[in-house]
Amino acid sequence: MDDVGRTQAARVVEVLAAMMPALVLTSDLVRAGDTAKALGAATGLVPVLDARLRELSLGTWEGLTSSQARDSHPEEHAIWRSGADVRRGGGETRREAGERAAACVREHLPSVAPGGLIVAVTHGGTARAALGVLLDLPDACWVRLVALGNACWSVLVEADLGWRLEQHNVGFTAGDLSIEPGR
Repeated sequence: MDDVGRTQAARVVEVLAAMMPALVLTSDLVRAGDTAKALGAATGLVPVLDARLRELSLGTWEGLTSSQARDSHPEEHAIWRSGADVRRGGGETRREAGERAAACVREHLPSVAPGGLIVAVTHGGTARAALGVLLDLPDACWVRLVALGNACWSVLVEADLGWRLEQHNVGFTAGDLSIEPGR
């Protein structure tokens, strides 16, 4: 994580710790884990590592820019750009990533008292997919939710008729690190 990323993570930890989470779940990948450890230290909680919160697998597309993926996989890229939920590079679909991440959150819900807060430290694409699943949005509508930016968060609340999205992609800008409302 670079200096800006570390500063953003430290600031987000301050904000999230003030929300008094009851549980911190985290991807087992390094950057998410580092942020979760800092949040755990600030709250006295031990983060629960869970591979289901890892970023969406892109198979052979991993590490490629969109242009590189287009050049090396033109048909697959065109299908993906049309909004279809395709296995890019033989990886997983958005639906699969959303189902695994949502399952992680659902599994831990019973361990938190009503009104308690679970913080799931994950990655942009996986967070968007999990939101799509938890909000029961049609798959084709998920692309309308912007993927979470670095050190940004969304807030979902359990309601009588299912989950409700109360905040989305809230965080700090890299330039001034001031809180930026949901975009």
